[in-house]
Amino acid sequence: MHIAILSSSVRTGRNSHRLGLYFKKWIEGQQAASCDLIDLQEYGFPIFEERLRNMENPSARILDFAERMHRADGIIVIAPEYNGGYPASLKNVIDLLSDEWKGKPTGIVTVSTGPYGGALLLPSLLFSLWKKGVWVVNARYHVSKVHEAFDEGGFPADAETVDKRTQAFVDQLLWSMEARSRMQEA
Repeated sequence: MHIAILSSSVRTGRNSHRLGLYFKKWIEGQQAASCDLIDLQEYGFPIFEERLRNMENPSARILDFAERMHRADGIIVIAPEYNGGYPASLKNVIDLLSDEWKGKPTGIVTVSTGPYGGALLLPSLLFSLWKKGVWVVNARYHVSKVHEAFDEGGFPADAETVDKRTQAFVDQLLWSMEARSRMQEA
């Protein structure tokens, strides 16, 4: 099984990327699956005027991103809360792709520097993903005061507690990925 971890913030000094680093280390350390940390900041995408399937000459960077998302059996979306919503950079790539999202088990990790852990962005993000036909798993992973909970290298302040939460979250994602694989074989 292969998981794409989508780090969606492109802001300078972002804190949410710490969770991308953490999940990659944790999943690989547990040998739970192979994973690919996809950092939207590295792509520097413009605002897309069209979906990939309708583009005449998509750039190599767009095709690379689409292929990385397509290869994944499941996705973890790391979404920071920006003024009660999720970042435009994430909406941009949700709208860009179609088949790469459809039916794919996806776990949502919401992050904020405040006390609510990004919970305010969840309704709008869920709606956008559901419209794309994404299989959003039930488990949620909210991180409050992310700048205190994880250091810049992605190491948690309270590793024992965080690792237990992560196990339950990743287990549900892996179960959904396995179920989807079996359904496709049938």
